[in-house]
Amino acid sequence: MATPSAEYLPPPLDATAEQPAIFDGTIRLYLAYPCPYAQRVWIARNCKGLQDKIKLVPLNLQNRPAWYKEKVYPENKVPSLEHNGKIIGESLDLIKYVDSNFEGPSLLPDDTDKKEYFETTLSHMDEFLGLVYATFKGDSTKDADAAFDHLETALAKYDGPFLLGNEFTLADIAFIPFVERFQIYLSEVFNYDLTAGRPKVAAWIKAADKIDAYKQTKKTDPKELVEIYKRIFSVLFFFYP
Repeated sequence: MATPSAEYLPPPLDATAEQPAIFDGTIRLYLAYPCPYAQRVWIARNCKGLQDKIKLVPLNLQNRPAWYKEKVYPENKVPSLEHNGKIIGESLDLIKYVDSNFEGPSLLPDDTDKKEYFETTLSHMDEFLGLVYATFKGDSTKDADAAFDHLETALAKYDGPFLLGNEFTLADIAFIPFVERFQIYLSEVFNYDLTAGRPKVAAWIKAADKIDAYKQTKKTDPKELVEIYKRIFSVLFFFYP
């Protein structure tokens, strides 16, 4: 895995920002620094050592430029990647795309069984997120217990701290941005330690925190995250008890 050096992170573009050139041959990753979906692709880019190849174009999602929806990505979401005259979206598709279409170390092992297990872990992503979000909307942590117990079990499949063994791979990249945020929110709001009684989850987080390509994407402000999640999930709880 490439070891990235620190890079300058441009400020987010808001509604007043001029539209950059589009489809001029520059490869652009449109993202928002606080977004876990965008962070997946950002991590993959860094792991491949593509800082000089894929330009970051951060957006202010609370005041995003109109040209992003009109000219770049009609879905008006992040992340999206501008490459070879087209725009590609959806974070799980994009981490695979970045790994397959650019130079740099492979982010998946050659082992067929591990590749199949990677796809299996991805198939449980919605369930995992749903269980944690259900906890955010209520006052019990039983759903979070189930989610992180499943993660603990998944980490026991192979020897090593990561989901597919000793290497940090796309499997870890898919999950770690969310666990990063869940750890903050559950601790602050529920006084819940998601690593308690889960040594493999604890070791996984500790090992991931040593990966430079991931560390450089950790831009979540804990106070801001807690306020955003409280606002989101109080509304969801109000309308969908």
